[in-house]
Amino acid sequence: MDSTTAAPDARKPGLLINRNFGLLFAGGAISVFGDIIFDFTLVVWITLGLAHNASWAPLAVSGVLLAAAVPLFIFGPIAGVFVDRWDKRRTMLRMDAIRAVLVGVLVLATNIVPLPFLPDGRLPLAAQLSMIYSIVVINTICAQFFNPAKMALIGDIVPPPQQARAGGLSQTIQMLSLVLAPPIAPILYLATGAQWAIGIDALSFLVSFLLVAAVRAPKAASSVAEGQQPHFLREFMAGLRFSFGNRTISTLIASVAIIMFGASALNALDLFFVLGPLHTTVGLYGFLTAAMGIGAVLGAIFAGIFAQRIGLVRTLNVSLLVVAVAILIYSRLTSFWPAVAVMGVAGIFQSALNVPLGPLLLRITPREMIGRVAATINPVTGLVSMLGTVLAGYLASEVLVNLHANALGMTFGPIDTIFTGSAIIAILGSLYSIARLGFRDPAPRVPPAAPLPVGADAPALTTVGVPETITAA
Repeated sequence: MDSTTAAPDARKPGLLINRNFGLLFAGGAISVFGDIIFDFTLVVWITLGLAHNASWAPLAVSGVLLAAAVPLFIFGPIAGVFVDRWDKRRTMLRMDAIRAVLVGVLVLATNIVPLPFLPDGRLPLAAQLSMIYSIVVINTICAQFFNPAKMALIGDIVPPPQQARAGGLSQTIQMLSLVLAPPIAPILYLATGAQWAIGIDALSFLVSFLLVAAVRAPKAASSVAEGQQPHFLREFMAGLRFSFGNRTISTLIASVAIIMFGASALNALDLFFVLGPLHTTVGLYGFLTAAMGIGAVLGAIFAGIFAQRIGLVRTLNVSLLVVAVAILIYSRLTSFWPAVAVMGVAGIFQSALNVPLGPLLLRITPREMIGRVAATINPVTGLVSMLGTVLAGYLASEVLVNLHANALGMTFGPIDTIFTGSAIIAILGSLYSIARLGFRDPAPRVPPAAPLPVGADAPALTTVGVPETITAA
């Protein structure tokens, strides 16, 4: 390698940092957009099509959400063990290939073409729903392998000073997709049926596969040394010990889980809050969601640019505290438009707190453990969020349903009281993080994996050897 390509600072990073991250970013952007259209289309398809006017329609829609949630808790930690053993790029390729084929097969559930050996060539309703739930489950399992592998690959191809920027770019496209894709899904379904959304998602996985295939990366770290016998339980427990034994990571898990538990009430009850304490009609509810979405996009952009300069931990802790305080202010409002402004601010800082998480994890986690650590964080926070949502619904429906009290010159009803309690829990979570981590970034645990020079290709890929099936030990 000549002296020009050997110097990491020879060229200024481009808009998408370097060629390899640009390819990864493009694939992720297309895939995320396709996924969100697909997810919302499934809900619309079941509600307006398969279960139209049926009393069990809400249960059928809940089945999709359950099919997406349960594998996260069951397979997430397991997947991390295998991700750490395998080549990261090859793992991502396998998962994209599986998802492209499976989602493509779901087109058959729309009965767009006659099927042999079936009455009238059509799948019965039970078979259609079974196909939907099964494919959502397998897709979610694949994501538990794909996402930690992607994080580890970013650590290999993006220099540490640019990792917050990479996180900001990824968060920006995620938030943009959440703003733009949901309105498209019902329009697309009503105009063309479910098959087009299914086809778009399958095609997005294919495009992602091709772009990831073009990425060139250094040799991936492996948790199993050459000639060493793999041992699932030993590797699994080592990942848990590191995740909960490391001060920074254990604090991240606890504080983000507390925040998610507190904020999850908004997911379940926000519409009731708009109709009740905010005295607003359903027609204006979309403005609240839009304000938070726009704020989230802005927060991702600014955090991606400035988080590294401000400090990763400082950005995280300030954002956690602002989001918690914003929820508290929101819970006491009685007018709609001030609530829109508060949710816009909350969206900015909610997005900003997500940007430093990946760079912090990469900074302090050994390369051969990134998969297991990432696969520990997501199930824990996801489970806590689900429990918080269920608890909020139970409190509003059963325990506090008749609450009406006055204290300190304020009126407390069931929904705003739950939101106030959630905000207090979130504030405690942010203060816990500040007390544990302060505002200074931790020193890197291990030197980074010699990231590629800006704009340069990697040496020839090495193969760790991914088993033929994802369940192989």
